[in-house]
Amino acid sequence: MAKHQFQTEVSQILHLMIHSLYSNKEIFVRELVSNASDALDKLNMLVLTDEKYKGVAFNPRIDIALDKEAKTITISDTGIGMNESDLVENLGTIAKSGTKAFLEQLTGDQKKDSKLIGQFGVGFYASFMVADKVEVISRKAGEENAYKWSSMAGSEYEIEPASRESHGTSIIMHLKEDESEFLDGWRIENIIKKYSNHIPFPIFMDKEEWVAPKEGEEKGHNEIVNKQINKANALWTISKNDITDEEYKDFYSSIAHDSGEPLLWMHNKAEGSLEYTTLFYVPSKAPMDLYRVDYQSGIKLYINRVFITDDEKELMPTYLRFLRGVIDSADLPLNVSREILQSNKVMAKIKNASVKKVLGELAKLAENDAAKYDAFYKEFGNVLKEGLYSDFGNREKILELLKLNTLNSDTPVMFGDFVKNVDEEKKEIYYITAKMSLSMLKNSPALERFKAKGIDVLVLNEEIDTIVFPMVSEYNEYKFVNVSDAKLEASEEEKKEQEEKAKGLESFVGQLENALGEKVKKVETTFDLTESAVCLKIDKEDPGYMMAQMMKQFGQMGGDIPPIKPILQINPNHELIKKLSDSADMNLIEDAAHVLLDQAKLYEGETLEDTAGFIARLNRIMAKAL
Repeated sequence: MAKHQFQTEVSQILHLMIHSLYSNKEIFVRELVSNASDALDKLNMLVLTDEKYKGVAFNPRIDIALDKEAKTITISDTGIGMNESDLVENLGTIAKSGTKAFLEQLTGDQKKDSKLIGQFGVGFYASFMVADKVEVISRKAGEENAYKWSSMAGSEYEIEPASRESHGTSIIMHLKEDESEFLDGWRIENIIKKYSNHIPFPIFMDKEEWVAPKEGEEKGHNEIVNKQINKANALWTISKNDITDEEYKDFYSSIAHDSGEPLLWMHNKAEGSLEYTTLFYVPSKAPMDLYRVDYQSGIKLYINRVFITDDEKELMPTYLRFLRGVIDSADLPLNVSREILQSNKVMAKIKNASVKKVLGELAKLAENDAAKYDAFYKEFGNVLKEGLYSDFGNREKILELLKLNTLNSDTPVMFGDFVKNVDEEKKEIYYITAKMSLSMLKNSPALERFKAKGIDVLVLNEEIDTIVFPMVSEYNEYKFVNVSDAKLEASEEEKKEQEEKAKGLESFVGQLENALGEKVKKVETTFDLTESAVCLKIDKEDPGYMMAQMMKQFGQMGGDIPPIKPILQINPNHELIKKLSDSADMNLIEDAAHVLLDQAKLYEGETLEDTAGFIARLNRIMAKAL
């Protein structure tokens, strides 16, 4: 008998299961049955595609046995099974990012964590919610030896040789004293119907049935009969007209490991030159690993109802990674490899058509149910934006699904509604991006000229906005224009007046440039400001600008790239600039130049490098004014 230590993360989960009270303990059945179904799926695929498994018998079934005297529940399958190393890898460590993400979400609040357990079943470890000891007896398909894994849910587990007639896995749970409700056959059957009715393999359990008296008998009697307790038909293969909403929701629970209801689902069967079926769900809440690089794909691929993979991120684009569901194709070979899958023309067509279907359904939702769409957008809006730079072909459809803040609106508006108010002659969509609070960005000096003219602007303050929107150049006939590049026409008279004012400030501009030295690229006058004295502008012709943008897109700001020097723009009409330009006090101008630059940086949401210097200069200026 070999003793092993649990990985630290597993110990954390087990501690949580043992020492916390959860209201939705029944999900342990869902989790173990889903695992059994996965084991059958994997063996089915190998028997059909791998020469090594050609001689292995595939008789798929899941059995649930209740022993009231021993107080045990046993869930068995005839699937792929596990050998000793598999037991260590699968039950002693956490391999999937989702389980790690679950741990990161824990708060220590039993009520809140209970809801997390319901949303994310935590697989095999959910068994310890009801059992104080768990044993796993397993034999891998094609191998002779069986092994027994056992643990009292402490810091260690044991593995020893065992015997089992055929391949597969049995999980024996020794129930805690107060968990006898799960020894009731009706209770277990109802849980199966709730969560696992449409798992595509039969689930059997002994049931007590009344047998009527036969001829010559005075009375009938009860008899134990081993019966199938689930429908075992792959839901996606059934006609939409024959499926109830409850059945759709129950199937979602089994494949998404989520006790919550899906926000919506879309079931599509394509026939003709290409035959395939898709059933996609949008969760009500974002999966916990949504923003992890190693997120777990939520789409299962089947070929003629034979499971192929649930770990292929190429099945759908990353910006739709929140989807849960199934793709079943009749036009792919069963032995398709991952490499072939990624470059397969049939798969590419299915993927493209599926993406269009999903985006189309989301557009219908936005049009027909604003409240439900708001709930969707709150959870997945920022993920959807990623498609603006990764899916050029569907960029316009994605734009139309976005709800964005604007200068003239107090609440986010659909992009299509915003475009309706864009000047039809200029056809320019103005936008501003920066990672800062919405109120701060709306008060940016760069927006003052738009406010003065009543022109609406997209105000984009999420980090993802600063990455994707500079890459979006047009929508239909409209051009996207950053506010710093916008040219709002002035009359000939206004232009002449501006030229004269700029010329009169040339000497003062030179003084500011001398004072600031290498801190700025240059100082220039601007007539775009109406209220602020100064603002910053980045010269997009700067050789380092494009490199900085690229690094930003890859999340690698800083590093070895020297910062781009800003252009300081001053407002000739501002009282402060007028008075400073008339001053002969060079010390005052020196201090004011640095304070004005720092002021402009603060408007941009930047952190000052020399806070003490800023305060000292400001104090000197204030002392002179008193």
